[in-house]
Amino acid sequence: MYPILPKFFNITTKEARNVYNEISRWGATLINQLDARDSEIDGRPSTNIRVVVTISSISRPQKGDVVYSASAGKYKGYVSTAASTTWKNFN
Repeated sequence: MYPILPKFFNITTKEARNVYNEISRWGATLINQLDARDSEIDGRPSTNIRVVVTISSISRPQKGDVVYSASAGKYKGYVSTAASTTWKNFN
């Protein structure tokens, strides 16, 4: 999923080989950390679904939250864009 540094076999100087090896180790470490973070993120639910009487009863909504507003009888999603951050009706 992440790019891998190509293998170079004909590096002629020791200094260039050392630089290449150091960059390879750094890249492999970074990829391992990214893969671990991906696994952590993938293990979380993508949304929180709540049942509330009013939207204002949710103190700190986050992007992707879904509520069923009993008073409105509608599902709403919390949307955050560059222009606004608000609850939007699904229907």
